[in-house]
Amino acid sequence: MSFGNDAFSGGSGIDLDRREAWLSREELESVRGRMPILYVDAVPVRVDGSGQVIRVGLLLRARADGTIARELVSGRVLYHELVRDALLRHLEKDLGPVALPQVPPSPQPFTVAEYFPTPGVTPFHDPRQHAVSLAFIVPVSGDCAPQQDALDLAWLTPAEATAPSTLEEMPGGHGVLLRQALAHLGCAI
Repeated sequence: MSFGNDAFSGGSGIDLDRREAWLSREELESVRGRMPILYVDAVPVRVDGSGQVIRVGLLLRARADGTIARELVSGRVLYHELVRDALLRHLEKDLGPVALPQVPPSPQPFTVAEYFPTPGVTPFHDPRQHAVSLAFIVPVSGDCAPQQDALDLAWLTPAEATAPSTLEEMPGGHGVLLRQALAHLGCAI
C-alpha cells in the first residue's frame, strides 16, 4: 500500500499548522476524562568522554497544590507530532534553547510508564488523567537553565539523585522512573 510522498509529513516538506493540535482547556479536560493521553518523559543526563553518566538534571517546580517538587522533563505529544519532535520541544521548553539534547533519529524508550488518576494502580500517579508515557534518557551537552514554570534545575550525581531525601521530593512516580533510568544505564545506585 502506498500513501504517496505527501500523505505524511515525514520528510515530505509539508508544513503542518500545529495550532490545530492544541485543545482548549475545556476540550482537554473532557478528553482526559475519557481516554489515555500520550506523553514523553525525559531524564536529562550529562555524560563523560566514555559515555558514563556523571550528572542527572532534575527540575524544581511549584505544583498546583502549592507544594514544591523535583520532576523530570515531561509533556504531551501533540496530534501529528513525531515522538522525537515532542522530546526536543519539551527539552527546549524546560531546559532552554541551547541545551543541545542528543536525541537519535529514531529514539527508543527505556520504559513505558502508565499514569493513573487512582493512586496505587501503578507507581505512577497523575490526579488529572490516565496517561501513557514513553520514557527516554537524553544526554544534553549545552548550557541549560530552568525555563517556563521551572524554578530551578539541579545537576546531581546519580547517587545524589537517588538519595532517599531527593526521591521523596519526586511525587507521582518520577522518582521511580529516575531509578529505572539509572538502572537501565547500569549506574550503581
